[in-house]
Amino acid sequence: MAVPARTCGASRPGPARTAFLWHDRGPRPGPGAGRRVARPPRPLSLLLPPLLLLPLLAAPGASAYSFPQQHTMQHWARRLEQEIDGVMRIFGGVQQLREIYKDNRNLFEVQENEPQKLVEKVAGDIESLLDRKVQALKRLADAAENFQKAHRWQDNIKEEDIIYYDAKADAELDDPESEDVEKGSKASTLRLDFIEDSNFKNKVNYSYTAVQIPTDIYKGSTVILNELNWTEALENVFIENRRQDPTLLWQVFGSATGVTRYYPATPWRAPKKIDLYDVRRRPWYIQGASSPKDMVIIVDVSGSVSGLTLKLMKTSVCEMLDTLSDDDYVNVASFNEKAQPVSCFTHLVQANVRNKKVFKEAVQGMVAKGTTGYKAGFEYAFDQLQNSNITRANCNKMIMMFTDGGEDRVQDVFEKYNWPNRTVRVFTFSVGQHNYDVTPLQWMACANKGYYFEIPSIGAIRINTQEYLDVLGRPMVLAGKEAKQVQWTNVYEDALGLGLVVTGTLPVFNLTQDGPGEKKNQLILGVMGIDVALNDIKRLTPNYTLGANGYVFAIDLNGYVLLHPNLKPQTTNFREPVTLDFLDAELEDENKEEVRRRGGGMGCTQSRGGQGTHPSCLWPFQIRRSMIDGNKGHKQIRTLVKSLDERYIDEVMRNYTWVPIRSTNYSLGLVLPPYSTFYLQANLSDQILQVKYFEFLLPSSFESEGHVFIAPREYCKDLNASDNNTEFLKNFIELMEKVTPDSKQCNNFLLHNLILDTGITQQLVERVWRDQDLNTYSLLAVFAATDGGITRVFPNKAAEDWTENPEPFNASFYRRSLDNHGYVFKPPHQDALLRPLELENDTVGILVSTAVELSLGGRTLRPAVVGVKLDLEAWAEKFKVLASNRTHQDQPQKCGPSSHCEMDCDVNNEDLLCVLIDDGGFLVLSNQNHQWDQVGRFFSEVDANLMLALYNNSFYTRKESYDYQAACAPQPPGNLGAAPRGIFVVSPGNAWPGDGRLGDLPTDDPPHLIEKLVVTWAQGQQWEPMPLSPLQPTIADFLNLAWWTSAAAWSLFQQLLYGLIYHSWFQAEPAEAEGNPEVRESSCVMKQTQYYFGSVNASYNAIIDCGNCSRLFHAQRLTNTNLLFVVAEKPLCSQCEAGRLLQKETHCILPAPPPAPPPAPRPLLAAASLTPHPCPADGPEQCELVQRPRYRRGPHICFDYNATEDTSDCGRGASFPPSLGVLVSLQLLLLLGLPPRPQPQVHAHASRRL
Repeated sequence: MAVPARTCGASRPGPARTAFLWHDRGPRPGPGAGRRVARPPRPLSLLLPPLLLLPLLAAPGASAYSFPQQHTMQHWARRLEQEIDGVMRIFGGVQQLREIYKDNRNLFEVQENEPQKLVEKVAGDIESLLDRKVQALKRLADAAENFQKAHRWQDNIKEEDIIYYDAKADAELDDPESEDVEKGSKASTLRLDFIEDSNFKNKVNYSYTAVQIPTDIYKGSTVILNELNWTEALENVFIENRRQDPTLLWQVFGSATGVTRYYPATPWRAPKKIDLYDVRRRPWYIQGASSPKDMVIIVDVSGSVSGLTLKLMKTSVCEMLDTLSDDDYVNVASFNEKAQPVSCFTHLVQANVRNKKVFKEAVQGMVAKGTTGYKAGFEYAFDQLQNSNITRANCNKMIMMFTDGGEDRVQDVFEKYNWPNRTVRVFTFSVGQHNYDVTPLQWMACANKGYYFEIPSIGAIRINTQEYLDVLGRPMVLAGKEAKQVQWTNVYEDALGLGLVVTGTLPVFNLTQDGPGEKKNQLILGVMGIDVALNDIKRLTPNYTLGANGYVFAIDLNGYVLLHPNLKPQTTNFREPVTLDFLDAELEDENKEEVRRRGGGMGCTQSRGGQGTHPSCLWPFQIRRSMIDGNKGHKQIRTLVKSLDERYIDEVMRNYTWVPIRSTNYSLGLVLPPYSTFYLQANLSDQILQVKYFEFLLPSSFESEGHVFIAPREYCKDLNASDNNTEFLKNFIELMEKVTPDSKQCNNFLLHNLILDTGITQQLVERVWRDQDLNTYSLLAVFAATDGGITRVFPNKAAEDWTENPEPFNASFYRRSLDNHGYVFKPPHQDALLRPLELENDTVGILVSTAVELSLGGRTLRPAVVGVKLDLEAWAEKFKVLASNRTHQDQPQKCGPSSHCEMDCDVNNEDLLCVLIDDGGFLVLSNQNHQWDQVGRFFSEVDANLMLALYNNSFYTRKESYDYQAACAPQPPGNLGAAPRGIFVVSPGNAWPGDGRLGDLPTDDPPHLIEKLVVTWAQGQQWEPMPLSPLQPTIADFLNLAWWTSAAAWSLFQQLLYGLIYHSWFQAEPAEAEGNPEVRESSCVMKQTQYYFGSVNASYNAIIDCGNCSRLFHAQRLTNTNLLFVVAEKPLCSQCEAGRLLQKETHCILPAPPPAPPPAPRPLLAAASLTPHPCPADGPEQCELVQRPRYRRGPHICFDYNATEDTSDCGRGASFPPSLGVLVSLQLLLLLGLPPRPQPQVHAHASRRL
């Protein structure tokens, strides 16, 4: 019978209209309860009680169909539950597999994972591994100090006197424009042969070391040549270290002069453009060269700071920030008459990557105005350093002042805050070209144990913003052996392609004296480092005895993970460490949020090194804090975990056990689900049985026994790996024909378990699957996967469409089945767009799986997962029948004009929507044929209005998290191409912050400068600003004496000088190709949103109001499954399509807009929507996070003071005044368009004469 047409706002008779909701367990829960949209007065029929309304339904002319009653829909749900359970009992074979395991009880043993013993053993193995590297480090550092002490300085040393392998020589020889090629200075450079080494992932030469010298340092300078001369002797020590420990990877000496000598030799991995690598800016060098720092940077922004000088200051500050590590704390302020922070940070904050990015962006907003007030700046800085109510380094304290000059010495401020102890060092930087007296700046530095530097131009920034480390290294050198302590770094990307590594560092001191009885030398020679690949540490952890969901992790004193299965940076920047906090590696639920609230923050003061926190900040079960403090512990918690495919969230129980790794900065943890306390260990001593089971791995058996996928594990040393499982199986079979499972070159545990599971799953085929007709129940396949690494799919032809990971431990269905009771449905991924043709060919299926739980002698474990693959089209038809009033599939209910019927999901599918949605909110089945190709999509994309109602009524809970390891494509740089590189000079009058020409420039690191030189420099940082208008000086300028002393003249001179050194900058280069990954991707933050079942477990009816439209719906969880059964009226009006929830990963695109106001509870439009600027640039608002910092500890020893320190060398500076003759000559060269020849330039600091 046809259903009468309905219109917007029209009343619809039916019993369901007598109330807004029914609930068999009380009122509607959740924050969405009671929320309604204003609507016109209801018709009288809707106000009548049910008993009075029923006669109206049966009256002639009234509709014969009504929305199904609650008990009817509960009946449909029970039919669905029974059908699913029946199929799984018959075909899944859970009970039969239990019996098979028991029948083969003599073939395996049940072993126990004892968490405390396990974690202590692994910690001991890691300690032994790192201790071998420590011994090698100490031999290298001692040898370096002795070699340098015995070395005789040579003033007349020549480049041809030194023979070494220049790691960048090959790249320079390939570049016809290279400086060294033109000069013909390759006579002193060795040419080596290399062999491929898988351990280094590179070609190496074990007989020599290699040398890398930064681009901006002249190789032929006396300082560098002497450095190369004495460090050559390290080669034999490197070689001897490797002989004693063949597992050693890169051994590196980073010199304070910028020279890097490493072993074994390998060509340098030079970038496509300018190589900006400088060992002194590497995370491991910074950590080893000085103790932690509390630094306040103050910047003069008075009106005398002209445009170019202010730009130099901004860049200098950003370069200074890059010399800080996560052990340091910093704040940046600007000052004129008053001082104020440049960012939202009002106190010292940790110098981590995200905080430094906030500073760098904020620095770009500084504007010069007012008068200079040194007193305001220094008082602000001292107040910052004296604030003891915050977390800080509590070691080296310093103030870095950038200014263009001034006359005030602010002696009264130093007398008040810093004298006589002088606990705060003051470093002063004179920036730009000017005629001010720099004596006051020199005096400030010398009177406060600091140093005075000059930054006249862009070329002086990098060297002068890192030289302060030499001063901080003095107390370390004077402390001698006490300071010779090995430190282990954060995780970072190796510059030579080794991947993620940690580095052990040891400072190398200058032991020379100027003469008998003279004071000891205070210079640090450099830092010695030895890399340890994370993969080498992972090999020491148990791989497969912990089960699919057990794992080992390690963190350092900052709480950053060293090991963790979720440590997977998609893109890495070798300039920055990989800093993933433990609380960001795992979902931060209520238990872990308690860690953040009480783990540190305002009022949680710490003593030096971060030790000794107020008892009110302690939390007895704080895993992260306990590990940082070096304690042992064990705790069972209920927590949230994200599925491997990041589509689902499960609430699970986990046991955490942790111990410190002695003699290191690390702590090791073990996570085990309760069901992984025990595991199976095969004991196949019967060789005949081994051969029998092995035959079921042969492809010839697949037709009768089902297809077998084997996990691509390292079963034997000689087994060739392959991403193609068929090829890998072939390689495995060929190797097994040569060796036995008991061979010493093979992992006997893995092999025996693999072969045992092959036999056990074959018996499942024999007892259950082979005699069943899968087509009877519309099944495409049945399958079983095991801890031993076997995935058996039956029948064999079903393997053609099997897309799951052959490694069960990396298969989402496997891991989720272990963590969930009952049957877990997994529809096809939403990105796999289904087509009707595919449905017709029966190629689309829905996985249903469940774990097999064994109880053997009181010990419970889950060694396998079994399941079926449903035919989508056939089960969609079956779903309509089961959710209908039919008593038989071929007998649909008939409803005449005089009889009343309830709508069902089959007959009334034009008016009634019936769906099954899984626990992640993804569509599994629908009674709407046109929605079959949307199975696997997030349900909000199918019916946004209904999904929003389910969320508002607490059927689903939303979990938002941030992925700090994501890779994002940068914003288009604009119309930039291969324009020739000209000289650009900008004066304060024609370019100023806020100028339209500056508005489009990016503000990423390094910041934009006006000088064209920086444009070229920035190309190494993967951005390219819009070019400014060229302003070349005219003849009138030359004739004007004032012009020669102007900033424009000096800027021109500096740029041309750099052009002489790198004359390739005058050449045009094509723009980067769009496909270049170095350009297309960079690290960013991604906001992730997942949904999971909320608190409602019972049957539930409700009405959806929006505008003049309304919809009834019923929702009920299906017992023993991860499904939600929903029945709803189909929407009538477009007004009901207002809100949409999205389950997508969302880019946090740079730069970010101002933070939006916090959303109201249960918004109509979820924050997960894909919008250009959905979240702050660095994830959660950094300004709020620093007010409640996570607990950390610094190094336990600080070297910031020594009574014998000689502070007389505090910098005197030497400006480089422009020469009229040189300027005229260079200008003529520029005007004539002649490419000048490169000339050498020494950037090494004068104090580096050794």
